[in-house]
Amino acid sequence: MDFDSALKYIQSLEKFGIKLGNERIEAILERLGNPHRKFGVAHVAGTKGKGSTTTMIAAILKAHGFRTGGYFSPYVYDICERVQVDGSLIPRQDLARLVTEIAPVVESVAGTELGQATEFELKTAIGFKYFAEQGVDFAAVEVGIGGRLDATNVVSPLVCVITNIGLDHMHILGDTHEKIAAEKAGIIKPGVPVITAADDPDALNVISSIANDRSAPLVRVIPEEYPLSPPHPLTHSTTHPLTPIEWSERPDGLCVQTPRGCYSGLRLRMQGRFQYPNAACAIAAVEVLAEASGFPVSENALREGLLKAYVPGRLEIVHERPLVVMDGAHNTLAARALVDEVRRMSYQRLLLVIGMAAGHEPERVVSELAPLSDRVYATQPTWDRGLPAERIARIARQYCNEVRIITPPLAAAKEALQESRPEDLVLITGSFYVVGDIPPGRLLNR
Repeated sequence: MDFDSALKYIQSLEKFGIKLGNERIEAILERLGNPHRKFGVAHVAGTKGKGSTTTMIAAILKAHGFRTGGYFSPYVYDICERVQVDGSLIPRQDLARLVTEIAPVVESVAGTELGQATEFELKTAIGFKYFAEQGVDFAAVEVGIGGRLDATNVVSPLVCVITNIGLDHMHILGDTHEKIAAEKAGIIKPGVPVITAADDPDALNVISSIANDRSAPLVRVIPEEYPLSPPHPLTHSTTHPLTPIEWSERPDGLCVQTPRGCYSGLRLRMQGRFQYPNAACAIAAVEVLAEASGFPVSENALREGLLKAYVPGRLEIVHERPLVVMDGAHNTLAARALVDEVRRMSYQRLLLVIGMAAGHEPERVVSELAPLSDRVYATQPTWDRGLPAERIARIARQYCNEVRIITPPLAAAKEALQESRPEDLVLITGSFYVVGDIPPGRLLNR
């Protein structure tokens, strides 16, 4: 297959939807020689921050001189973003070649009682096989949905990370923090250290309980000002007590205190205070990998990795006057973090371009962002599971007097930009699919 044919084959599996479970992907990987067992893995789950944390882990490991894979979900502009080695996207010819090689295996498994593989399972197999071919030393692997039954949960990680947890994908994962946390904590393996930045008490209780049951050392990432009065049952599993990792914002940058050292004056390429706990999780994960694999942590490499780590659509500033910001906030937790950042910005008017995809809660997200807006441009991502712009507009009208419906997202963003003044903020958000529909070059006509 060429790239276009391979892409069509991948897309042909979309009709099989989301089928959680590990049996099919295990069968496919076994037929491919179990490539996922040929490198060390940092496995990352969570509601918010997992993509950024995965990126930072990979960048820090690369800065240490290791050949490093990164597996991401979803992509923003290019499907090749899903699979990266040393920060470089998988070449299109390699993606096409691997689809050509793996498709017969997928079809052979489809002929068994396991049934047809999903699009995500195929992409996961592509990622793992490419990493093995490229001889990566480590791979940072981001969970797709949940964790327990996600296709990535076939790895045997050296460290597990669970970033913050909120309410998202509730039709699949459950409608409470406890239920969602139980799915996310499904990546925890017996005896494997787990790091979490979760701050919801109910979610923490679940994570702590599962970690304890599996004798997995558990450490929390917390802000320095967090009220922690020992003994505190949520700071560690009962069988493996560990000191919490603390982060703080200081005039010279981020400071992260771990049991192994203090890293101060850290600078991140990715913007936003909400990235600080993600960076702390990444540092903690690399320290665990170093201990498990026997390499020394280089503070210079750690600093370099954080300064270079980049993933699109995370509080990404693409223009200065007017200020144009793109952020894929698609759940309540992400929307609240985005609101916190917007409140720190200086602007005259906020022009909000927002669209969302099915599986999320538009009422919750729009209710966070629309009250800050002077004008809302409700839109619909071109992805086939995009929510109707009319639904977004109906919610937004409860909070903002001026709401327009404009599709597709690129047209909505261009109109917002055209109607903006130099002192305004144009905020494009609601889904990574919306961000992906608006390449900065096309928006700004560069």
